[in-house]
Amino acid sequence: MSFRPKAIYMFQQEISQLHLQQLKAGEKRWVGNLQGSSAALLFKEIATQSKQLFILVAKNNQHLGQLESELEFYGIKPTIFPDWEILPYDRLSPHQDIVSERLSILSNMPKQGVLLLSASTLAQRVAPASWVLGEHFDIQVGQKFELEQQKLRLIQAGYHLVDTVYDHGEFAVRGSIMDIYASGQSAPIRIDLFDDEIESLKFFDPETQRTTQTLQQFSVLPAKEFPLKEGRATFRDRYAEKFPTTNPKKNPIYQDALEGIASPGLEFYFPLFFSKEAMQTQSTLMAYLPKNGIVITDKHLEEGLTSFWKDVLHRYEDRRHNVEQPILPPEDIFLQPNQVLEQLNQFARIIASTETFAEKSGVINFNMETPPRLPVDPKQEKPFSAVKKYIDAANHPVLLVAESAGRRETLKDALRPALGDIPNVENYAQFTSSLHAIAITSAPLDRGLVIPDQLTIISENQLYEHRVVQRRRKRQQEVSEEFLIRSLTELSIGAPVVHIDHGVGRYAGLVTLSIDDQEHEFLQLDYADAAKVYVPVTNLHLISRYSGGDPDLAPLHKLGTDAWSKAKRKALEQIHDVAAELLHIQARRQSKPGFSFELEQSPYMQFASGFAYEETLDQANAIEATLHDMQLAKPMDRLVCGDVGFGKTEVAMRAAFVAVQNNKQVAVLVPTTLLAQQHYESFKDRFADWPIRIEVLSRFGSSKSHTKTIEDLADGKVDIVIGTHKILQQNIQFKNLGLMIVDEEHRFGVRDKERIKAMRADVDMLTLTATPIPRTLNMAFSGMRDLSIIATPPARRLAVKTFVQEQTSESIKEAILRELLRGGQVYFLHNEVDTIERTAENIRELVPEARVAVAHGQMRERELEQVMQQFYHKEYNVLVCSTIIETGIDVPNANTILIERADKLGLAQLHQLRGRVGRSHHQAYAYLLVPSIKGLKGDAEKRLDAIQRASNLGAGFMLATEDLEIRGAGELLGEQQSGSMQAIGYSLYMEMLEKATKAIQKGKTPNFDAPLSLIAEINLHMPALIPDEYLGDVHQRLLFYKRISNTDIQEKLDNIRMELIDRFGVPPQPVKQLFAVHQIRLKAEQLGITKIDISANGGHIEFSPETPVQAISIIQMMQKHPTFFRMDGGQRLKVMVMLEDYQKRIQFIIDLLDSLLKEIH
Repeated sequence: MSFRPKAIYMFQQEISQLHLQQLKAGEKRWVGNLQGSSAALLFKEIATQSKQLFILVAKNNQHLGQLESELEFYGIKPTIFPDWEILPYDRLSPHQDIVSERLSILSNMPKQGVLLLSASTLAQRVAPASWVLGEHFDIQVGQKFELEQQKLRLIQAGYHLVDTVYDHGEFAVRGSIMDIYASGQSAPIRIDLFDDEIESLKFFDPETQRTTQTLQQFSVLPAKEFPLKEGRATFRDRYAEKFPTTNPKKNPIYQDALEGIASPGLEFYFPLFFSKEAMQTQSTLMAYLPKNGIVITDKHLEEGLTSFWKDVLHRYEDRRHNVEQPILPPEDIFLQPNQVLEQLNQFARIIASTETFAEKSGVINFNMETPPRLPVDPKQEKPFSAVKKYIDAANHPVLLVAESAGRRETLKDALRPALGDIPNVENYAQFTSSLHAIAITSAPLDRGLVIPDQLTIISENQLYEHRVVQRRRKRQQEVSEEFLIRSLTELSIGAPVVHIDHGVGRYAGLVTLSIDDQEHEFLQLDYADAAKVYVPVTNLHLISRYSGGDPDLAPLHKLGTDAWSKAKRKALEQIHDVAAELLHIQARRQSKPGFSFELEQSPYMQFASGFAYEETLDQANAIEATLHDMQLAKPMDRLVCGDVGFGKTEVAMRAAFVAVQNNKQVAVLVPTTLLAQQHYESFKDRFADWPIRIEVLSRFGSSKSHTKTIEDLADGKVDIVIGTHKILQQNIQFKNLGLMIVDEEHRFGVRDKERIKAMRADVDMLTLTATPIPRTLNMAFSGMRDLSIIATPPARRLAVKTFVQEQTSESIKEAILRELLRGGQVYFLHNEVDTIERTAENIRELVPEARVAVAHGQMRERELEQVMQQFYHKEYNVLVCSTIIETGIDVPNANTILIERADKLGLAQLHQLRGRVGRSHHQAYAYLLVPSIKGLKGDAEKRLDAIQRASNLGAGFMLATEDLEIRGAGELLGEQQSGSMQAIGYSLYMEMLEKATKAIQKGKTPNFDAPLSLIAEINLHMPALIPDEYLGDVHQRLLFYKRISNTDIQEKLDNIRMELIDRFGVPPQPVKQLFAVHQIRLKAEQLGITKIDISANGGHIEFSPETPVQAISIIQMMQKHPTFFRMDGGQRLKVMVMLEDYQKRIQFIIDLLDSLLKEIH
């Protein structure tokens, strides 16, 4: 097969016959017989060769996604004009990111290339062109910038003033800094002013709030697709004119709009914000398109528009009878099919189809063939014979396209016996310019292509019809640890708080008191009998949030009684026993030397490079930590905690690889058969290039094959075994087990865990979980197991919107329709197998459009697998199922889940289930349905509330900490201590446990009477606080105080200082002094100093009995400066120096402490 490839541009002859240069507005061309993905290739060729914009109208959102990946495959990136992704007349607003993207395209319509959108998006009116184009204003470095004026201007444009900017359409002002997340920008921007000029503009990361790169200018687009603020008068008049008979006061949406609040669903009243004329003449998308644009549609456009219009009418009919909330007639918000077609006819048009058109002028039928099915039949001895036959017969280049790099390598290996070594190419362009007769690449391509005598592209779908293809996306940025801890510091007024010396009180806010004519900020705590305690903000480390169960049941202590010290003491005694027992287990593991694995770089690197996308930072850290632990000579015990779909499995595979390289066996324990099967598939896929034998043990498969597998395990012939708790049975013996991986740990019962624990003393353990159950989290927090958190979401995943709703057939129908109409799929969770069929029947009646399937755990395995496959391939779009789907295959197209009786499920389970949706970049919805919202009981209500609040990605970890607080930690070892935990609060309990463990490790008996931790109290009689005018938000202030108080090394203190400057500008004097106080505290703690109290005329320093400072060094110091120092009792040093100036006072103390520190080192 040697031949020169034809010109790199395909279809040159046909394109020249189309005479696109002569195609005038209102004229049409027809192109027929576009089989497979050839349409995308044709559009790419046309678009790259001419200077016009091509407007490509897809049938629906599913078709749009297909065209997008095909166009990208052939080498052109389309601009996608996104759909609102909500149903007509929905009581929901589109996601802010979508609005931002739409406005950004409208205000800056591309002049060439491809604009891709779906037919229903085209039929929806948009804001009049005159408004969008007149609305944006530019901001650049060096221009004058009046904060107050600009604030009003942004509010007019629909932006929200917030404390901290996280989302599009928000802005914040702090001193001379303004943060704004402008529509159309990929990240928020920080504007730094000097006087009233803009000194710098920088992008910043909303997670960490730290700035990234600088820019010179940007333009601010409106935050909404209508003028919420300045259009109010128009809105009021037009509303009255549209609905003369109704009382607008009864419509909450109307009331909110006049207040300037965009309540969900206001979008469907947007025409009322503009004049009638503007809406009639300029409110179509066509008004924005360049006049010389060419519109490409298929020949069924009209049918599609008509059925969409019918849907709209139908929904209008359903909703228009609510007199108090009247809705606009469809023609005000949408275009009727004939209007759309009329408007499209003002453009030049191309009509494309897979069918052939009858010959007439303007018609070209391409010479194409339908991509053949070339099924791989694994039962035959030559499974790839169909492909080989096709390729041998082809007299032109053939390109194979696999789904991912991993699949690409697997395919290459499988085809090697039939076709020899197939070269890799990066992409389509590289293939056409190379001289390869056959090559292979990886891309998400659904449909192949055949141009007779020129080119064949075979997509993986043509080979494997039933294989579930998992789509992968690239991963990005990290989430800071603080982001995870932030939720723990948010105190609300009245929340129970533990003070280490006074016991449990209630938080009553931050107060500023003036003492010695100086402002100081305190935390006020209220105790029983109206007693108050004021804690200086420099001593926040004495306080922790009380969490040990229901805050309403938390004790409230009396000051000055011994109840608190008794409770503390009792808890401490128990803690002593717990600590000793923990250490005993720990010691048993430490004393049994584990196996230290060797890491061979070159095979490992080769294996790692088979990973289909970039690792996120967190993921890389988790992998590194795991491999590091495996190389130590003591048994590993690591918990990897990452949200659903954040790539924990890869961590496990890397560990398994290293273990097998060291001739050890690996056991992977999973909770369900389905998951065992999925893991088995993905492990085989990932290890396809290596001579490694992987087997699976579960309900699935014959007992004969099981017996064989068990024998081979004992003989060491199987390297990796994946299975359900069957693996833990007595009759299963490993020849040389080196690594145990437990997946989805929260699904195992206590008995299984005890079995695992017995194996644990000498085997390396790796535990993966999305929502660590409290007990595990506890162990990890108290340093017994190492914890890796993967908190980085893959790129472009929106958080799941979560609603708690009463279950009515209306709410169910609404939720299902919303998803089906944007081409998605729905999970409906019903947890009783007996009534599951009836539920499915009800849904079929409610939503006749739905194709409903049923899946539950009592079905035969084959059947279940088949249903899941069919659901994956979109043959069904509603799956009524039991909780079996908690651990199932990813269906990226399923983005709505309805959970019946959500009040009956635990937090971890709810989170896990919710994680089944939102696997792609569409807004996902979770509906937690309950019989009645009023009837919810304490804990259930709290759980639902917690999950509704934690809708951000990476919430699994935070939920577990919440769950710890809802349920208490559950005893780590024995029954007895949950009472003590209740009495003194969870965080303090953990802190004390950690100290006791450390003391016993050193072989000391913990001293329960000594103060719990040596805390230096520093009072310099100068204001040391964060002033209100520097940082106004009380929560943020508290968070910073707490973080500053919790620092244990100077470097962390410096990092916080840098962050403050970055986010809020140059700190005023009191803030600098706050940092100085803590710098002194850190030094004092090393010296065993308990108190420093120094004012303008000197003061004193107290040492603890355990101080490392030698008496001799203090005596020498007194001899050197007899007028400065004098001993006052055994532990107290008197300082007699006049230190009026604050700076001198700080310097004097720092020098003094430094000279003492020199002596001990």
